[in-house]
Amino acid sequence: MNKKHIVVVGLGGVGGYFGFKINQTNETFRKYTVSFVARGETCEKVKDNGLTLLSPEHANPKTHPDTIVQNISEIENPDLILICVKEYDLENVCKQLLSVINKDTILLPMMNGADIYDRIRTVIPDHTILPTCIYVASHIKERGIVEHKGKAGKMIVGRDPEHFSTPVEWVTDLLRESKIDFDFKDNSLTDIWTKFIFIASFGLVTAKHNSSIGTVCTDEQQKKEATEIMKEIQQIAAKKEIYLQEDIIDKTFEKASTFPFETPTSLQLDIHSGKKDNELELFAGAVLKYGAETGVETSFTQKIYTDITAK
Repeated sequence: MNKKHIVVVGLGGVGGYFGFKINQTNETFRKYTVSFVARGETCEKVKDNGLTLLSPEHANPKTHPDTIVQNISEIENPDLILICVKEYDLENVCKQLLSVINKDTILLPMMNGADIYDRIRTVIPDHTILPTCIYVASHIKERGIVEHKGKAGKMIVGRDPEHFSTPVEWVTDLLRESKIDFDFKDNSLTDIWTKFIFIASFGLVTAKHNSSIGTVCTDEQQKKEATEIMKEIQQIAAKKEIYLQEDIIDKTFEKASTFPFETPTSLQLDIHSGKKDNELELFAGAVLKYGAETGVETSFTQKIYTDITAK
């Protein structure tokens, strides 16, 4: 029987961490074929030196995939693709995947955001996509080297609502064998939107004010702005019949207050460093789009979106 082919597209903080775990286990057991797709210098570094993960979890920080390529077009017969790119590359990557996937290829997007599943489905209409939520504190230290701190990374993976009965046990077996902490659920949308209400509200408010997570929890104006964004997201989720706990707003502030006061958000850092590509559309864009689709008024999110884009 042919080995299943696992492909990790993107070796940033998320792809580097989870791809490392999958590949290092596979170097021992050789149950799968594992390929990495990475651009430019990262590809060359990993080809020469392997992928390095600096993490309290791993004594051996290096792993060498079966194949590493620069271009998605070089991938052949993938069974599972972990999509670990920045959200602004998503559509472009999905278009490239169309030419290499076969009818049974499963897509596992390793990206946080309420609209990731819908955006992939728009470009790749017929395949199984497993809606996923990611928790991991990892980042690129330098090309080919990913650093991980804190708790072990965790994934919450759900069945595809449009392909509910697709057999995906082999995917959960792969995650388990790779010692990845994960929950597999019939429906992962509650988890995805619970995380989204946090990252979107705090991302947008910190980006507008160039402030920290702690400041949003304690400054009266910023707390009010975050609360109003959360209310809009809560109403959209209700219209879409996605269950969020009733006290989700209080719970979100409670969660935020466990972070060190000065913690920045990635959107704030990107906006204030003048980075051209950022996650503004992932957060505000998704709220505005879903608001229009469901008939929910999203004037608070619109105002903050306008304030940020005017900077």
